[in-house]
Order: sequence, then C-alpha cells, then structure tokens
Amino acid sequence: MYNASIQTILAVSVLFVIFTWIGSVKASRLLYSGSLEKLNRKTRKLLFWAWFPILPAGAIAASIVWLQMNMDPIFWKDRIFLQAPLVVVPLLSIWFVAVPKLLKLRSLIRISLAESGATIEPAMFQRAASPGLIFPYQLTALSAVTSLYFSFVPPVPFQWLEVAIPLAVFLVLAAGLWSRHALRAKQVRKATNYQAPRLLARFGAMTGVLIVIAGIGFYLITFAMDKSVLPAEIDMASGTHDYGGGAATMDHAHHDMTAMAGMVSVADLTGPKEGTPDRRFTLVAQKKTVTLSSGKTVDAWTYNGQLPGPELRMKEGELIEVTLTNEDIDVGVTAHWHGLDVPNAEDGVAGATQNAVMPGETYTYRFRAEQVGTFWYHSHQDSQEAVSKGLFGALIVEPKEVADTTTFTIPFKDITVMTHLWKNAFAIGANDELDRQAVAPGTPVRMRLINTDDWVNQTYTLVGTPFEVAAIDGTELNKPDLLTNTRVIVPTGGRIDLTFVMPDHPVYLNVGTNKKGGIFLSADGQGNVPELPQTVAFDPLTYGRPAATPFDANSKFDRDFTLILDNKLGFYNRNFDFLYTLNGKVFPDAPMFMVKEGDLVKTTFINRGNVEHPMHLHGHHVLVLSRNGKPSIGSPWWSDTLDVQPGETYEVAFVANNPGLWMDHCHNLVHAAAGMSMHLMYEGVTTPFSVGSGTQNHPE
Repeated sequence: MYNASIQTILAVSVLFVIFTWIGSVKASRLLYSGSLEKLNRKTRKLLFWAWFPILPAGAIAASIVWLQMNMDPIFWKDRIFLQAPLVVVPLLSIWFVAVPKLLKLRSLIRISLAESGATIEPAMFQRAASPGLIFPYQLTALSAVTSLYFSFVPPVPFQWLEVAIPLAVFLVLAAGLWSRHALRAKQVRKATNYQAPRLLARFGAMTGVLIVIAGIGFYLITFAMDKSVLPAEIDMASGTHDYGGGAATMDHAHHDMTAMAGMVSVADLTGPKEGTPDRRFTLVAQKKTVTLSSGKTVDAWTYNGQLPGPELRMKEGELIEVTLTNEDIDVGVTAHWHGLDVPNAEDGVAGATQNAVMPGETYTYRFRAEQVGTFWYHSHQDSQEAVSKGLFGALIVEPKEVADTTTFTIPFKDITVMTHLWKNAFAIGANDELDRQAVAPGTPVRMRLINTDDWVNQTYTLVGTPFEVAAIDGTELNKPDLLTNTRVIVPTGGRIDLTFVMPDHPVYLNVGTNKKGGIFLSADGQGNVPELPQTVAFDPLTYGRPAATPFDANSKFDRDFTLILDNKLGFYNRNFDFLYTLNGKVFPDAPMFMVKEGDLVKTTFINRGNVEHPMHLHGHHVLVLSRNGKPSIGSPWWSDTLDVQPGETYEVAFVANNPGLWMDHCHNLVHAAAGMSMHLMYEGVTTPFSVGSGTQNHPE
C-alpha cells in the first residue's frame, strides 16, 4: 500500500499540473474574447476547469492522509507540510474567490445575451480582468508545479531551511503574477473602450516570456550540471562525518599532520603476511567469448576464461592466498570477497583499500577464512559493468571438521546455484537450459542460492519436497522449520542455503517463473517438470528458533545512526537521472558513519523511496533487530546484504570489530554507480587511496 500511495502521488501530480495549467491559460484568455458568445463559452469552460482538478487533488490528498495515518513521520512530514497545502489551499482559492466572480460575470453575460445585438460591456471586461478571478487559477497551476518539484526532489531529511529557496522562488513568482494581473486590470478600468491585443502582439509577448523562461532555465540547468561534476580526485576518507550520537575522540582531518601521527593506514590492515598458505588460488581476468549449454555465446569478462569464475572452496581457519592477474580488462579489476569479513586491506575495493589492478599487473590477497558459509567474489572496479559482464564466482567456506563423506553409503550432494541474466540468456552457472541431475533417494542435498543480477530480487521455488532454509548470507539459522509451498526471494548480492533429503520422486528448483530452466533432480535425472504450486513468501523475521546473541534490541548502543533511503531527480557528474540518495545526499556528500573499535552500533534503515535497496556493508554482518517495528522473534538473522523494500524500516546492529574504511552501499549496482554509496570509517584510520576521473580507481 505504501508503494501504491507514493506512485499515486507521483503520477497524479503530473495530471494535476496539466489540468491546472489548462485552467490557468483559459482564465488569462477571457479578455481575448472578441464577441459575447465567445466570452460566454469561455466562462462556461473555465467553470469546468474549476471542477476537473478536484479529482487529482483528492487522490493526492487521500494518499497523503493514508501515509499520515499508517506510517512514521519521516514518510509524510514533507508531504503534509508542503505538498498538501500547495495542492489544497490554491484550489480552495479558486472555489471561494475566483468562482463567485466568474458566476457574477456569467450573470451579466446572460442578461446581455437576452438583448438582441448585445456587445461586451466595459464592466464585463473589467470583471474578466479581475486578479481575483485569474490569479487563483494561475496560483493553483504554479502550486501544482511546485508540489510536483517536491515530489521528484523530496527534502530529506525534512528541514525548513532546506526548502527555503524553492519556496522563495514560488512566492516571488506568485507575487509577480499578482502584480501583472493587477496592472492589467488597472489598464482595463482606465480604458473607455477596451480592445483585446491583436494575435500578433499576444504571440510576441508570449514569445518574449518563453525566451526569458528558457534563458533562466538554461542557466539553472547549466549551473546544476557544472555543480554535479565530481572532482578529478577524491580522498575516500573525506565526506560529512556522522558520529551517531557518540563523541569524536580525535580530529579526523587527515591533512593535519599532528592528527596523522596517531593514525593507521588502510594499507597496513592486512591479513597474515607470514606463513605458508593452506590453499593458493590464481585468478586471471580476461576477455573471453564463452559458450553456454544451449550453444549461445556470451562476450564476457571472465576470471580464468570461464563463467562464472572458478568456485573457490576452502575450510574454516585456513590461510588463503589468491593471486589476481589482469590480462586485458582495460578499466582494471579487483577481487572483493562479498560477505566474507576479511581484514580491510584484503577487501578488494578500488580506491578504498587498494588501487585497481590494471592490464599486465598482479595483486595478491591473503586472509584467513574465519566464517563458514556461502559467499561470492566479484570485481569492485567499475563493478556495475564488471559484474554484469561476468567477473564473479562462488566462494564456499566449509566447516573445519567435516565428516568423511566416503564413509556414507550415499554421499552428500552440494549444489551451487549461481544465477545471472545475460543479454540473450538467463543461466545458472553456464547452463541456460534445464539442468537435469541424477540424485539417489535419501541423499542429503544443500542448494546454495546466489543472486548476482543487478536490481533483480530473484525468486526460487523448490517443488517436490519439504525443505529448510539453513543459512542466510553465510550464517546458519538456529533450528529451522520445514517449509512447503514457499518461495524464497534472494536480493541482489544475497545468498540463501536450502537443505532437504532427496525423496524417491523428482524435485525441481524453479528460478523466476521460467519452466524451461532451473534444476531438476531425480534418481536417474529423467522425468517431467512438476507444476508450480501456489506459494507464500519466506519471511526470516519469524523463522526458526531464538538463540543467544552477543547483544539484542535492549542493549546499550555506543552509536545510533539513521539512514534514509530515497530517490530524486537530479544531475550526477553531469548526467540527468533519478538519483538514489542516502539522507538526501549522494557520494561524495553522503554521510560517513564514524565508529571506534569495540563500539556497539545500531543503524535504522528507512526506505522512503519507491524501489527496493539491498544495502551491503563490507567487513561486517549485522543482526536484524526489527522490521517495521516488529521484533525479530525467530532464529537470529545475520545479514550482509539486507533488502529494504519501499516503506520498510529496519533496525540492525553490529559490533565494530574490524577496523578500516568500509564501503556501505546499495548492491543494486546501477544505484551505487549513481551515487548511492557511503562509508563506515573507524576513527584513527586513514587511506592513501583515492577515486575520481583523475585516478585509475572507479569502484562503482
């Protein structure tokens, strides 16, 4: 319902502008009636355009009232204090000021029409020129445009100072309109035999007004474009510092050498530099034409020439060394371990934790695999393009102690389901057809669902057996319940593990609603794909059983942040588009959350916009405390990619136990590329890296 209300306000606001604009034009043209019959027709039509705007105005007002009755003030304060008055008050002025004058004018016209050969009397022109008749119509049109502006450029968080300039422009234009019509009314009163301006004169005047408006508009657009240009080089430690109610223990101005003396560089926050790795991996980034199972080809960017990149499997506690070589990816590459909380220098974000690896260069990552679960890796250099073209792969960390499956009569079946949408095909791994696999009845099966698509909440439906959701974002759930007829939705960048025991009949994993693909399991891999049942959506908030956690909603938090997610029209680096904002700003002006090591940190996510945002914090997992005011009462729900739907509010918390400079961004990578990116910064940490057009680093 929230999304419907927001969409209604946006769509109907456009109609309101159109309807009120038509009425304003017709009101100003009453004076141009050449005959009494024409004046009669125009007044009748003008009455009609007093009625017509009521419909969109009512829809806007009803939507705002619903928001006010059902949502927290952050969702409606600007709309109740700005848009509602701008829509309702001027419309009332039409009915209580303009319409009575219009009715008196029509009364005079009827009397004159009853007389044969009647002409327009000077009194009629004077009434038609009355500012009280014309101005309310034009004020309503101007208010409609202003309200539409606030719909597409919402003041978030709402502060009167932030809206002072648009409101001042509105008041100046309104005063100008009143003065213009007051002057014209005075001219009409003085004229003994008023004659409407000729068409050519009216056209010339209108052309002059349009030229002035176009000139002002061109200047404002050019100014906004130039102001939006990103600096050639930006220090990733810059930005507006938000301490979440905590005190800053030191001046974080990195140019102050006194402050610098007590700081540690991101580059020094590495994994173990000594010791023989338990596992070594080599990733070679290269362009490659890859053939999918159907025979379709994909011109891709790859790791090791394959799609996806090689699956990296390791065991808990092992020392891992990954050597990344860039063969021919011109824009550069990195390797970011999505969801694996590695030391900061190993995080693989160009411009934040390292420089991008350019063609011919090599970079080595070393870290211990401290977490067990399903993760993935991808390039964090031009990540929107890099991931979409194939620079990603699965990363699986197995428990340190795993039973020897060779002692079982029937071995464990582990299936990685990495989905991706290519330009001409949808594939699981490199398979864009139905993947038939033979699995013996009684076999324990684990399906690791990994959604790599940009701005796609992927739906997975498992048919043919009860199953459990065993893990979310690489963290096991406590005592999960058996589910049937349940669809599992995985946000961009998210992972969910499903487990079940293979029955003696087929099992089918459907992805989306396309029955031509997916994974089909049976004893011999043969059989018919079953019909999809009616399903309900899986809800982690109430799933599983509670368990002890290091902290909970009643804990005392050292930092308490609020992050408002929204969208607005604007320029970003000279490109005009919908911008996706964090507390009303985009990178590099978005807030930087400042913490100290050991802090217990609470963050409230509020999505005021009309699209979802899977928020991904690097280097940490957050514990979900509540959603829309309802506490998490199931298994502890830890997440690194939390999908915040429109109208939703999440409270989450984490311990600041991994020092560094960490990206915190929407993993709809098209949003991140448009500025929906910020940082979590530990006090006492600095970075030698930077981003911008003058550098080789472009993380988004």
